[in-house]
Amino acid sequence: MVNDKKPVRVWCDGCYDIMHFGHANQLRQAKAFGDYLIVGVHTDEEVCRNKGPPVLTEQERYKMVRSVKWVDEVVEGAPYVTDLETLEKYDAEFCVHGDDITLDADGNDTYHLVKSAGKYKECKRTQGVSTTDLVGRMLLMTRANSLSQSSDCSLPSQDEFVSPYTKACNLLQTNNKITQFSSIREPKPGDKIVYTAGAFDMLHPGLVDFLEAAKKEGSYLIVGLYEDSIVNQYKGSSYPIQILQERVLSVLANRHVNEVVIGAPYPLTTELLDQFNVDVVVRGRVHEGDHDQDPFAVARQRGIFKEIDSGSSLKTEDLVMRIIRNRKLFMERNRKKQIKELNNIRRMEEIERKKVENAEVASSSSAHSA
Repeated sequence: MVNDKKPVRVWCDGCYDIMHFGHANQLRQAKAFGDYLIVGVHTDEEVCRNKGPPVLTEQERYKMVRSVKWVDEVVEGAPYVTDLETLEKYDAEFCVHGDDITLDADGNDTYHLVKSAGKYKECKRTQGVSTTDLVGRMLLMTRANSLSQSSDCSLPSQDEFVSPYTKACNLLQTNNKITQFSSIREPKPGDKIVYTAGAFDMLHPGLVDFLEAAKKEGSYLIVGLYEDSIVNQYKGSSYPIQILQERVLSVLANRHVNEVVIGAPYPLTTELLDQFNVDVVVRGRVHEGDHDQDPFAVARQRGIFKEIDSGSSLKTEDLVMRIIRNRKLFMERNRKKQIKELNNIRRMEEIERKKVENAEVASSSSAHSA
């Protein structure tokens, strides 16, 4: 019997700056609403106007979104306020966004048009991470590098308001979340198995380029992720920026990765090579940290080690340097975002309060009439 049911095309959009597992989880949930996921990404100009300066350029952000395994198509330069014309142009039945607030420069809901038209669906926001939080972590790393700090753009103290949509909280990892992100594909007979390992901290375009190049060395890519203490040992006291549980989800969301070894051995062991039947071990020509020993010595001894060139020189440290160079801009961006979200929350609370008051007045009037 021929299935002539039309595939359900779903639209998502956003800045997707410093792509993290929260973004990936939103896209995973959005894809589950339909069959084909289209993701619109805003330009640098639109992001600066409505939100503040992005850490990644628009071209870098396009690349990051394309690397997520649930994404079928990326639309460059999507409008900041989602409109019906965009949905119609890409034949999308509806738009999906998380249950957090997204506001334009004037403090208006960027999804009000599709909501009014009944073309909006909502998924759960991922707790424990946000771009604002990650920028805040890097800002805290850079305090020692700042010659002066302005009280006008300082980070919020514990007594100040912190938006529930961007505040940091501990990631409570579950086996269900890992399963949702994991690939169901096992190695097949004849697969050429590729292994690499590292921190993969703050997954960025340089690491995405490397993972793509690594996958081309075979047909099944396994990525080993080192424990936080190991990363701290060879990269320094400020690293990793993201804990192991966060890094696991970010790497699992990458379309080139088939499997992740959580807490991979450092240095690489013969046991791991034998257990996973590894055919080739790869490392990028651009790597991070100072290693006291060769972490891939056993692969060299077996003659299966290969150093590859991804064509990118970007490192995690480069992202931190962008924050250092524009420290006050990013601190001010975070502060304004918190204020804008606070104002919107208070406005929504006031609307709800008036609804309750009006309902009570109407109920009282009905009682007196009776």
